[in-house]
Amino acid sequence: MTEKAGVTGTAGGFERVEPRGRVAEGVRAYGLIVGMWIRSTMAYRTSFVLTTFGNFAMTALDFVAILLMFSRVDALGGYSLAEVAFLYGLSGVSFGLADLAIGSMDRLGRRVRDGTLDTLLVRPAPVLAQVAADRFGLRRLGRVTQGVLVLGYALVVLDIDWSAAKLLLMPVMLLSGAGIFCAVFVAAGAFQFVAQDASEVANAFTYGGTTMLQYPPTVFALDLVRGVTFVVPLAFVNWLPASYVLGRPYPLDLPEWVAFTPPFAAVACCALAGLAWRAGLRSYRSTGS
Repeated sequence: MTEKAGVTGTAGGFERVEPRGRVAEGVRAYGLIVGMWIRSTMAYRTSFVLTTFGNFAMTALDFVAILLMFSRVDALGGYSLAEVAFLYGLSGVSFGLADLAIGSMDRLGRRVRDGTLDTLLVRPAPVLAQVAADRFGLRRLGRVTQGVLVLGYALVVLDIDWSAAKLLLMPVMLLSGAGIFCAVFVAAGAFQFVAQDASEVANAFTYGGTTMLQYPPTVFALDLVRGVTFVVPLAFVNWLPASYVLGRPYPLDLPEWVAFTPPFAAVACCALAGLAWRAGLRSYRSTGS
């Protein structure tokens, strides 16, 4: 038995792709499909610019609502405007990156209902990579840009006592948060194998989750904070690490070291989402038509 590049050959001539080979093939397929959709988008540059600006403007309305609230109050849940902007920016950038990379997962329910998922099953590429890259929307860069601008404003206005740990935590927060949201997208997609028409339920955890994280944990009931900490760990996107950066009390009186655990939370979420995806895909029985 010989092994090369993650593929194991057998005497019978069959090949078994090892896990690392499947991951590499998935990344390659994802990149090729994304590249195809980007070329298609760039064929109509004016349309791309307009839709990207529209995406930017629509997401900016969320922050305008926060500004309107602060025109009437000095603090929200004990947090100043700059601190809320910091939470908003972290959540917006993390979710924007995940939405850009894998936001097309919300179309899976439609494919399951009409049977078009079958066409992806017969192609020589991982189904998850195909679904994630399907109709890749480069216009979603508008959401990322808007989040970056709000985060930049917060960092300029806030008087943060920076340390090496806090500086290192900033990119870790953004990447880990994006990983957690990607896991939520995949898990929500796996759920649609069972529910088929559950896109709105999925949106409650994706779009609804990022909207919730834009506000301080102090404005929510303790049971909800416990739920997004220990059940669906969205609190690891910004609430917990941001508490360390801002010098704020931790939600639920958790120890200080949890601020540095978002990468572990992201890995665990992705692993569980992967298992859910495999289970959902195995349960798929097509439409019968």
